[in-house]
Amino acid sequence: MGWVPAGDYEVALEAGTVVCRNGKGRRLKSVPARLKDDPAVVGLRQLTEWLEQHAHQCLTDVEQWMVRSLPVPTAVLARVWPDPAWQAALRDVVVTGVDGGVAGFLRDVDPDRGLGLVDLDGDTVRITPDVVSVPHPVLLDDLDELREFAVELEVRQNVDQLFREVWRRPPGLAPDTTSVDTYAGGVFKELRFLHGRVTQLGYRSRGGYAVCPVVEDGATTEARIWIGAHDGYDEYGTETGPLGWTDPAGRALMAAEVGPVAWSEGMRMAAALYAGRDVADEERAA
Repeated sequence: MGWVPAGDYEVALEAGTVVCRNGKGRRLKSVPARLKDDPAVVGLRQLTEWLEQHAHQCLTDVEQWMVRSLPVPTAVLARVWPDPAWQAALRDVVVTGVDGGVAGFLRDVDPDRGLGLVDLDGDTVRITPDVVSVPHPVLLDDLDELREFAVELEVRQNVDQLFREVWRRPPGLAPDTTSVDTYAGGVFKELRFLHGRVTQLGYRSRGGYAVCPVVEDGATTEARIWIGAHDGYDEYGTETGPLGWTDPAGRALMAAEVGPVAWSEGMRMAAALYAGRDVADEERAA
């Protein structure tokens, strides 16, 4: 982006930061305080905020594609790829074809030549499918091998895909189990601390539960864990409860009814909340 006049100075946007130079072209260490309300400076700072929000939204959208394992038309990828924010969110994600097989790591999208990928042999290839998917890692059978390969390629994913923690339903778990207590009993000194952690991690709270809705194979499942209800006593302590899953009507689901993505994302939420517990209290109790 070029320089624009701001009083006796010129300002520009570089790497998300407003920079300034004087009339002789000498760069200044910072933007003079008297320019803070100059229309050019205000406009660039507003643009910076918008770009940050846009980049965050792109990451969020791609993560939603992944969590839902949604089919994404190649035409859509070609349309958004020229945007640096979209490109940063999409670069190096693992994509699969309509058969569910891993196609490779996404490196380029061209409306005429299709997708440029690094395949599992380390070769750069071009494919021209109508749609691809950005699969949730729990659905990748060769996840460990893909992680090792990504390290060899020095892959840096901005969307948390390959190295996202995953949980799989234990093979010996009774199919009629309706809750798990792996991360129950995490003590918080005050209710507001746990509710604040829910918000900080990007989850929602409703009716005393932290909830994580997941759309899987077209059906919505909600993972939920008890955190304590707001009742005017936020300074009182609370602890995490067992984790369960419900359908849209609120019916508790048995383990056999919970899909692999909903199971993994629910356990991920429970583990993240439990990690913020008061460990000092546990040590004193021990």
